[in-house]
Amino acid sequence: MVGPEDGQARPRDHARHGGHADAASARPVAEHLDWILAQLPILEPVRVPLDHALGLALTEPVTSATDTPPFDNSAMDGYAVRRADLLAAGPGSPIVLPVVADLAAGTAQNPRIDAGQVARIMTGAPIPDGADAVVPIEDTDRGIDRVGILRAPEPAAHIRRAGSDAAAGDTVLRAGTTLWPTRIAAAASAGRAELLVHPAPRVAVISTGDELIVPGTPARRGQIPDSNSYLLAAAVAQAGGVVHRIGAVRDNEESLRTVLDSLIGTVDAIILSGGVSVGAYDVVKAVLAPLGIWFGPVRMQPGKPQGFGRLPAAGTGSSTGTASTNAGAGANDSRIGNRSATGDTVAAGSEAPGPIVFALPGNPVSAFVSFEAFVRPALLFMGGHGTITRPMVTGTVARGWSSPAGRQQYMPVVCERRGHETLVWPATSGGSGSHLVAGLGQAEGLAIVTEDCDTVAEGDLLPVMLVI
Repeated sequence: MVGPEDGQARPRDHARHGGHADAASARPVAEHLDWILAQLPILEPVRVPLDHALGLALTEPVTSATDTPPFDNSAMDGYAVRRADLLAAGPGSPIVLPVVADLAAGTAQNPRIDAGQVARIMTGAPIPDGADAVVPIEDTDRGIDRVGILRAPEPAAHIRRAGSDAAAGDTVLRAGTTLWPTRIAAAASAGRAELLVHPAPRVAVISTGDELIVPGTPARRGQIPDSNSYLLAAAVAQAGGVVHRIGAVRDNEESLRTVLDSLIGTVDAIILSGGVSVGAYDVVKAVLAPLGIWFGPVRMQPGKPQGFGRLPAAGTGSSTGTASTNAGAGANDSRIGNRSATGDTVAAGSEAPGPIVFALPGNPVSAFVSFEAFVRPALLFMGGHGTITRPMVTGTVARGWSSPAGRQQYMPVVCERRGHETLVWPATSGGSGSHLVAGLGQAEGLAIVTEDCDTVAEGDLLPVMLVI
C-alpha cells in the first residue's frame, strides 16, 4: 500500500505473505525492466525538418540563432508615440497629433518620430526610431491623418524588447526533450529549420493463434476477433513509434519464421502476443527459444510469462530457422535503426542488426499490462527520450479486491477526481482477469499492488499508473 505521508509502497499490517510456485526463478517486475533497458540501443540520430519532428527526442540542445524577438516591436494595435508629448492627455483633454507613418507587421520602414508626431502601428511591427511607447487604439479616437490621444501611456508601454524572450546563444531546448508543438514553435523562433533527433522506433506488431480472425468477419465456433494487434499497434503509436501492424499469424512455425525473416533489417523492434507459455501450441516460444530469446516468468499479475531478446542480423546468412544467438547479444550496437535522414532503412546488402523482440502473453489484459510495464518504456528509451515512465498518482481505493500473494498486481481501474483525492475502483467486476478486453476499455489507470499483499481494502492508498 502507499502511505500518505511519504508516498512509498509498503505492505498492509494485515497482509499475508505467501510464496509462489515460480518464486525461485521468477523475476521481480523492476528487475526485469532494468534487464531489458540494459540491453537496448538508442537509435542513431537523424536530422529532420520541423514538420517531421513532432514527438521525437532532441539529441543536442537548441540555441537561439538571434535575439527573440529580433527587434523592439509593438504588443498592440495602436500608435507609436513619444511619451513626453502626451503627459497631459486625458479623456476630457485629448492631445491631437499628426500621423506621419503607417506601420504594418513585417514592414522594413523605420521613419523617425520627432516631437509632436506619432505613427500608426500594428501588433508585431518594429518600433520606429524616436518612439518610446505605444498607445493602444482603444485609448484614441482612431484617427488616420491626425489622432486624438485620450490617455498618457506608461513608460515603454506595450513595447516588446528585442531579446526579451531569448538572447542570441541562449539554450531554448535541452537535449532529451520530447518535441511537442510548443517546443517545435520554440525551435522555429530560435531560427532552426531542422533538428537533430533520435528517430521513432519502427515496430512490427504480430498476433499468433489459429483462433484469431479479422474483426467484423463472421466467426465459427472457436474463433475470436484479433484485438491484440490493434491494441498493441495503437499503444505503439501512442508511445511515438512507427507501426507496422501485421495482424494474426497462424500457429504454424514455418509461417511465423517466414514473417520474422521478412522483418529483419526493416524494423527496430517486433512485438508478438500469444504462444509464450508452456502449451502444446506455443509457436512463438518454439520458434524463438532455440535462437536464445529468453522466456520465463515475471512476478506480476496479469502477464507472468514473458519473452525478450534480439533476432540475428540481416546479411549474416542466417534466418530464424537456422541461426542462433544469445538474448541481448550485440544489444549495445547502436547501429540498430541505421537509416538516412529521411528514415529509410540501410542499403540493400549491408548488414543490419536484428530487431529487438518482445514476446507477450496472448490474453489482452496481460498483453496491455506487459506493454505498459516493459515495452512502452523500452521504446521511449530507444527513441532517446528523457522521461520513459507514465505519470503516477496516489489513488484512494473506493471498492476493494483481492491480489495474488507473491506477484505484483496491475489492476485496471477507473479514476475519479473528487476534491484533493483520486478515487479508484476496478474497471470490471471481473477485476484483473487477463481476458477482460471489453472491460479494459473503461480503465484509465493501472493500480499497482505489491507482491506481499493479498487484500486491498476500501480506503487504502495505491500508486496508480495513468494510461490515458
